[in-house]
Amino acid sequence: MTIIRQAVLTDLDAIVPLLDAYRQFYGQQSDSEGAHLFLRNRFEHSQSVLYLAELEGQPVGFAQLFPTFSSVLMRRVFVLNDLYVAPQARRSGIATGLLKAAENHARALGAARLSLITAIDNLSGQSLYEACGWVRDQAFYTYHRHITD
Repeated sequence: MTIIRQAVLTDLDAIVPLLDAYRQFYGQQSDSEGAHLFLRNRFEHSQSVLYLAELEGQPVGFAQLFPTFSSVLMRRVFVLNDLYVAPQARRSGIATGLLKAAENHARALGAARLSLITAIDNLSGQSLYEACGWVRDQAFYTYHRHITD
């Protein structure tokens, strides 16, 4: 049985290995201690909302939302910064469930939209997003200015 629920601070140790695996998926070195500190700070300062997916009582995925605002729309916007499902639990509907939880959360708070950025070569992720009704932006480019390494 799959359960998707909003995570709380006591879930920190369950989410850390998932965040570490997610970071490695995107080419970063493993850093469980850094992942723990990063998540703890998000919880303690209420800077993000995390959803945790559990399959048969085991943590298998998460989604992390960061709140921001749109001056143009004059409303709240959420950035779906992280979505990860462990390899053994993929293609079981968990990612779709996490996306729905994120959408429900944003809708309940009156947000104008959810946004995300994914790697150009993440074709499976792109397929998932499009199947769930997400639309690739055709009007705006994304730019980054890296400040530190």
